[in-house]
Amino acid sequence: MSRLRVACVGTGFIAGQHLGALSGFDDVEVVAVADAVPERAEAASIRCGARPYADGLALLEEEELDAVWLCVPPFAHGPLETAAVARGLPFFVEKPLALALDTARTVARQVAACGLVTAVGYHWRHLEVVQQAADMLRETPAQLVSGYWLDKTPRVPWWTFRSGSDGQVIEQTTHIFDLARLLVGEVDSVSALEHAVTPETGRDGEVPTAATALLAFTSGAVGSISSARVLGWRHLVGLHLVAEGRALEVSERGLTDHELRVVSGTGEEQLVRSEQDPVAREDREFLDVLLGQAPRVRVPYEEGLRTHALACAADRSAREGIPVRLDTAARAAAEPFHE
Repeated sequence: MSRLRVACVGTGFIAGQHLGALSGFDDVEVVAVADAVPERAEAASIRCGARPYADGLALLEEEELDAVWLCVPPFAHGPLETAAVARGLPFFVEKPLALALDTARTVARQVAACGLVTAVGYHWRHLEVVQQAADMLRETPAQLVSGYWLDKTPRVPWWTFRSGSDGQVIEQTTHIFDLARLLVGEVDSVSALEHAVTPETGRDGEVPTAATALLAFTSGAVGSISSARVLGWRHLVGLHLVAEGRALEVSERGLTDHELRVVSGTGEEQLVRSEQDPVAREDREFLDVLLGQAPRVRVPYEEGLRTHALACAADRSAREGIPVRLDTAARAAAEPFHE
């Protein structure tokens, strides 16, 4: 069997999930890994039987690959994608796409110019419970949407700084914005508020401790998506939707622990639990497209950019105290928002 030669830049938590999945596929060989912390690259290379690098760009320059996974912090995006495009190398990239929206727009134009196969790690889209929710909402569209990412602050040094993660809305809650776009449709405008870090909050870093965004959907639905990082545990991560005679809740308790709860107007309740591994499913889909065994990926780079632009619009609205309108024509041109 011909095996695809792949590599992964980044060896953190989510990279570990991808490497675990890739190492389990018979038609894949993980030949190289890179991390800015050499010890982490070495440890990951031993687990995968791959060559370690301390620099992702050096890996891309030296290795002959069929695809690469880019699983780096937000601040590290841009040069890696550009290098992959220059080599005509298909890439899978984890969200968020970049710190600066213009960086992601530039990459999108580069990808479009060469027709490169890409995928973005919005893994909720690969869950059967999400597909079930989508099927129900085609019958009775959502009218009210409430999304949540109520959690603790991640324990990585760069996360609490604008120059590292750009905040929870961009780095975490983007998954909920993506789920809302999938299940409800595009957003016309967003108006948001945030709770800024002050000496009185006793919190580290500079990114907000809480934020909430009010969304007006093209369909006429209205909604809000809220974030908080001040808990000591993951309290609530999910999207609640109200449709005619039906309420749906899609939630996540862990990476492989999701559920769909549906309550009908008669009071009947349905609960569907899922232990699917959505990371392995999105990896398999990307590989199958490269092998010619699947027609397309669910979230190519240009689709991931639309969600990233929405999250950036919510963050910008909160920081600047202005409503932000998203324009359909501008989205199609990868110029996702304007006032």
